[in-house]
Amino acid sequence: MGPVSGLVLFAVIWTLVFFVVLPLRLQTQGEAGEIVPGTHASSPANFDIKRKAKVTTLWALPIWAVIAGTILSGAVTVRDIDWFDRMSTPEVSRD
Repeated sequence: MGPVSGLVLFAVIWTLVFFVVLPLRLQTQGEAGEIVPGTHASSPANFDIKRKAKVTTLWALPIWAVIAGTILSGAVTVRDIDWFDRMSTPEVSRD
């Protein structure tokens, strides 16, 4: 895995973790009792995006390290997930 592949893998993992972190500890305006005119009661009351991004990064880094380590170690390859046998078997050189 090259550096660009590692960055793309991290970006995908970060995005997925971010969508999981977004609703955690969310307090709506309806729950807070202070609904801003023109907004829904289910809108966030105190939405701290910086804190969510930091928590996401702290969770995404070890997840990325495990997945990247697994890929780099060769424990899982593309051929392992070839369930329909569409890839040819690698030829072994007989030097």
